[in-house]
Amino acid sequence: MTILQSPPAKHRPRARTVLLTALAWALAALFVLPYVEMLITGGRPAGQLRDNSYLPTHFDFSSFTKVWTDTTLGQNLRTTLLVAGGSTLLVLLVALPAAYYTARVRFRGRKAFLLLVLVTQMFQPTALQVGLYREFFALDLLDTPIVLVLANAAFNLAFAIWILSAYIGSIPRELEEAAMIDGNGRIGALFRVTLPLALPGVVTAVIFTFISAWNEFIMGLTLTNSPDRQPLTVGINNMIGAYSVQWNYVFAASLVAIVPVVVLFAVIERHVVSGLTAGSVK
Repeated sequence: MTILQSPPAKHRPRARTVLLTALAWALAALFVLPYVEMLITGGRPAGQLRDNSYLPTHFDFSSFTKVWTDTTLGQNLRTTLLVAGGSTLLVLLVALPAAYYTARVRFRGRKAFLLLVLVTQMFQPTALQVGLYREFFALDLLDTPIVLVLANAAFNLAFAIWILSAYIGSIPRELEEAAMIDGNGRIGALFRVTLPLALPGVVTAVIFTFISAWNEFIMGLTLTNSPDRQPLTVGINNMIGAYSVQWNYVFAASLVAIVPVVVLFAVIERHVVSGLTAGSVK
C-alpha cells in the first residue's frame, strides 16, 4: 500500500521581504542614475549640451575617443596608475611589519604607538599642504610621480596599520608556534601561516589605499605643475576653464576614471567585507 504524499507547500515571500527587496533595488537605481547621466551627457553632440531634454536627438560617442587625443587624459591615467600602485605597495611594505609587531609583541608604549597612529589619521591633507610643499621643494621632488607616491602612502599608512593589526591579532598565535616547532623560523611562519590567513585584511588595506590614492585631488593639484604629469583627477579638473567647460569631455573622462576602480572592487569585494569585520570576534 503506497501512501501519496502531497507536494510541499510553497511559502510566499513575506511582505517585509518584498518591501526590503524593493527598497534595495530603488537604492541601487538611485546610485546608478548619476553614472547613467554621465554616459548620456558624454554621448551628447556638442551642440546639444545645453538642451533641456533628458535624451539627445542622437548619440555621438566621439567624445570618448577625442578625449584621448585632444587632452592629456592618457598621460594623466598613466600617472594615476603609477601613483596608486606605488603608494599601495609602499604602504604594504611598511604597514605589514608594523602591524605584525604591534599585534604579536606587547612592548612598552604599544598603546601610545597605536594612539599616535590614530592621531595621524585625523590630519587632513589640506591642512598640511604648505609644510609638504616646502619639504618636497627642499628635496627637489616637486612635479614628479615619486612625490605623490610618498604623500599618498603617508596619509594611508595609519589606516592600513590599524586594519592589519586587528586582523593579525585575531589569528591564534598557536598556529605560528606550531609552524616554528615544525622547523620554520618566525619569518617563515609569518609568510607560510599568518599572511595567507590574513589575506582578507591585506586585500582590504590594498583596496582602500588604492582607491584613496586614485581619487586624491588636492595633493596632485599642489605638488605637480605640468599637465602631463598630474593625476587623473587634476587632469579632469583642467577641462573646466574660466570661460567655457567641455562637459562632454568631462563626463567621458570621468567614466573612464571610475572603470578601473569599479572592476577592482567587484573582483575582490568579498575579501573587503571579511577584512572589515576582522578582529570583531576572537
